[in-house]
Amino acid sequence: MSSQIRILGISGSLRSGSHNTALLQAAALSLPSGAELEVFDGLRDLPPYDADLDTPEREPEAVAQLRAAIDQADGVLIATPEFNGSIPGALKNALDWASRPFPENAFKGKPVAVVGASTGLFGAVWAQAETKKVLGIIGADVLDGELPVGQAGGAFRDDGHLHDDDLRGALEELVGVLAARVGARDSQAV
Repeated sequence: MSSQIRILGISGSLRSGSHNTALLQAAALSLPSGAELEVFDGLRDLPPYDADLDTPEREPEAVAQLRAAIDQADGVLIATPEFNGSIPGALKNALDWASRPFPENAFKGKPVAVVGASTGLFGAVWAQAETKKVLGIIGADVLDGELPVGQAGGAFRDDGHLHDDDLRGALEELVGVLAARVGARDSQAV
């Protein structure tokens, strides 16, 4: 087991100033000691999934970077907005690329948690459910918990934490469970 737990954060939003990227940053502040979170910033560079490009000889560099980032992480935290009641296209595309080759892909058996923020009241609940469904089909070890952050425009303090004490506690608990799941998985592998 490595001394430092490495969590990869993936924001489903490409927008600068994204509430979901802010949620990943709040999660990084809430991680237990011995864990770190690095945000993947290459979602925008991924081409649309194309099986003709999904060969070792033709694999796009951005795809190789995504797969390597997931593979090298001990666990993954995905923060997703909700577009038309579902997963944003850029995030779904990234999951499609990462799901190959199936069944031995970078997500297989990897602990993954999903959270979400939206400007509406419901905090991307449907998008979180859809993302977890896709991750389960891919073969990830998907955590049951969710964290809907509604009205996200005013949800974050200047220091990066969530304003709401209950949400802040729920985020801390969820990332703690993710880190513990990683630790349990690593100890079984020894």
